Amino acid sequence: MVESNRRQEKKRELIFVITGREEASVNAECQRLLDELLEPQERTTGLSSVDPASTGACDVLDELRTLPFLTEKRVVLVKDADDFVSKNRSLLEKYFDNPCPTGILVLTVSSWDSRTKLAKRLPSVGRLINVTEPKRGELPHRLIKYAGDAHDKALSKDAAELLIELTGDGLAMLYGEIDKLALFAHTEKAITSRHVELLIGHNRLFNAFAVIDAVVAGDVAEAINRLRSMFAEDKSAEYTVVGAFAFHFRRMFNAKALLAKGIRPDEVANRLRIWGNKDGFFLHLHKVTLEQLGANLQQLAAIDFQIKTGQTKPQVAMEQLVLKLAAGAGVCYGGVKDGSTGSPH
Repeated sequence: MVESNRRQEKKRELIFVITGREEASVNAECQRLLDELLEPQERTTGLSSVDPASTGACDVLDELRTLPFLTEKRVVLVKDADDFVSKNRSLLEKYFDNPCPTGILVLTVSSWDSRTKLAKRLPSVGRLINVTEPKRGELPHRLIKYAGDAHDKALSKDAAELLIELTGDGLAMLYGEIDKLALFAHTEKAITSRHVELLIGHNRLFNAFAVIDAVVAGDVAEAINRLRSMFAEDKSAEYTVVGAFAFHFRRMFNAKALLAKGIRPDEVANRLRIWGNKDGFFLHLHKVTLEQLGANLQQLAAIDFQIKTGQTKPQVAMEQLVLKLAAGAGVCYGGVKDGSTGSPH
């Protein structure tokens, strides 16, 4: 009896409204819902994506009432449907009263007013999916859940944290990176930090290290050229560049602190998973202090905030940071004192 009621309740989910301010996250949730509703082979005949700017409400409702072909249900998707809902509210209210049992309507909107008749009727015929950007501390759990739900793979908390550090905190982008990692891990049951390092971290971290290496060597022009190459070669660099630099500086900070406690360099390398140019990494450490590395991290945090609030552009901000690192304006390298106004050497 309980199982029968559950089936009936699931059958009533004939209308889905996905709402959220962040378009990329709404689109990611929409894709997840479509994967839940339709098998890949059903998309051709079972999914109709409608442009609300060029299609009237009557046409959308006709699509919903059209008998499905080679599938049990027909899904009609209307994205960016705020104006569509406003202009066709009365027709939609009638449809919400009596939705077609073989048609599923999916609407994505930036806002959904709970006081309207549509909002009050929706729970009886479907579901509201409210997409909110999680706080930084909630991201690892969200990624672990997504890896399990979407790909049936375990994701360690360390791997999730590393992925966030390298990619940033944009949920849609993080989901996309997990999709790639799931393919990369292939038959393995878990996505580990090593997978993240090999697939995502290697190029980004190597490029960031190359910029820092040029700064330490005093070659400002080469540092700027390498930074510009990062943006030119990687379209996602504007979202990930701060994370890549922060990863390096944070690891340098931790390594410097461990060395100060008398821990051997080889043990430090093992603990912090330092790969590649170990000699270059420890050479960098001899030329900086903990205070300077802490200042670097503070400045990166400020840059991250400025980028997210539209106060600056990623490439401009990072070029300014590289120049400050090289010239010693606020943060210094190679013995150039904090606050120096001398030219980079």
